[in-house]
Amino acid sequence: MSHKFELPKLPYNFDALEPFISKEIMELHYTKHHQTYVNNLNKALEQYEEAEKNNDVAAMIALQSAIKFNGGGHVNHSIFWTNLAPVSQGGGKGPNGKLLEAINQQFGSLEKLIETMSTKGTGVQGSGWVWLGYNKSNGRLEVATCDNQDPLSTKGLVPLLGIDVWEHAYYLQYKNVRPDYVKAIWNVVNWANVAERFDKISNKN
Repeated sequence: MSHKFELPKLPYNFDALEPFISKEIMELHYTKHHQTYVNNLNKALEQYEEAEKNNDVAAMIALQSAIKFNGGGHVNHSIFWTNLAPVSQGGGKGPNGKLLEAINQQFGSLEKLIETMSTKGTGVQGSGWVWLGYNKSNGRLEVATCDNQDPLSTKGLVPLLGIDVWEHAYYLQYKNVRPDYVKAIWNVVNWANVAERFDKISNKN
């Protein structure tokens, strides 16, 4: 395979999000879970390439679920790391500008958006993600959940902010109390990154 996907560089140290997300969780989440998605994605793509050369349509179809799962895991986590920042680097500091205007218009306030995302994220059954996305067809922000590692593109939305609610994202620190984790993570959300993503896509629209 000519191109192999790699683990993106983490923009901060493993302990930088403490006390809200522990060093132990960050290290395990990044070096083990995300790395596994990358490894398995590359393996599945190599197998797909081989199946394509052999015109083995059945094998190509069989590999699609592995590509979707591991590719989604890689895409989702690559966004997730940049959606977070240490408090010392602006983590938890609310947005301003066009993003805040859009949030106020569509959700009433930043607090109401946070409440909506927290409720939906806490309510995900099993494993998945809660997202703030941008709908290019109508220029509106939307909150959506995705099962497992399904990327937000499967809902027709452009991802702006994602919160991982898989147990591996919080269990070592918050045990089975997902609401405590979801409440805590807002202290390290990198709204500047979310705003940058919003400005980029809304300017194109």
